[in-house]
Amino acid sequence: MGRYLITGGAGFIGSHIVEYLYKKSHKIRIVDNFSTGKWENIQEFTGKNVEVIEADIAWRNQLKGIMKDIEIVYHQAAIPSVPKSIKNPRATYRANVMGTLNILQAAKDAGVICVIFASSSSVYGTASNLPVYEDIPLKPISPYGASKLAGEHLCRVFSEIYQLNTICLRYFNVFGPRQDPKSQYAAVIPRFIDKMLKGQQPVIYGDGFQTRDFTYIMNVVKANILASACENNGEGIFNIASSSSRSINELVALLNTLLKTNIPPRYIKERANEP
Repeated sequence: MGRYLITGGAGFIGSHIVEYLYKKSHKIRIVDNFSTGKWENIQEFTGKNVEVIEADIAWRNQLKGIMKDIEIVYHQAAIPSVPKSIKNPRATYRANVMGTLNILQAAKDAGVICVIFASSSSVYGTASNLPVYEDIPLKPISPYGASKLAGEHLCRVFSEIYQLNTICLRYFNVFGPRQDPKSQYAAVIPRFIDKMLKGQQPVIYGDGFQTRDFTYIMNVVKANILASACENNGEGIFNIASSSSRSINELVALLNTLLKTNIPPRYIKERANEP
């Protein structure tokens, strides 16, 4: 029976990792400040093997004792929003960079086996050559993307200097149950479904021919679980995607078929602050 820490465990992705580990009867410790995470995401998974701690990982002192007896850390906590990072880059830096540094430091001090870091496809910026591979030049175009790249560098440094095993997973447009349709980040599918079920037009920025690689949440969970077998492997970086892409127009057509509606999208040329 493993002992696992999930930061941001009450969030969209974190709660699905919690659910998977809960069903395997593992001992779980959840850390979340509930700024975006929701108690209802984890309420049914709480029990004798689950401990929930309300804390902010950006405050180093709050991490004292949290790492005790932990073997694997799934570090999902972050401010996951490009628009928010543009509006308030300092808050993004505090949560995503300082928070990650604090987690790595605490994990090293506690003798944790491995830290799995939730990175993002945002580290690539506007890559022109598709598909995107892990070894292409990185050029994030938002404070959010830059914060995730900084987190990756911190993971590499802690692996090389302190021999802490770290794995960085670059998520591509994750979707699935519990995703907030009001979220501004990587939430095209739930936003569109929410609007179409209300009989409203989904809003598309641009001409709709831009493509995205949409990744179902359970594939992300499986990637995290596989990454947790990283003992003595040092460090690594992996894209977590479906290896296929759809245009936004194709997505709307597919959702129209699935939802049995026929609601055309509304196009907007302005793309300011659009994730």
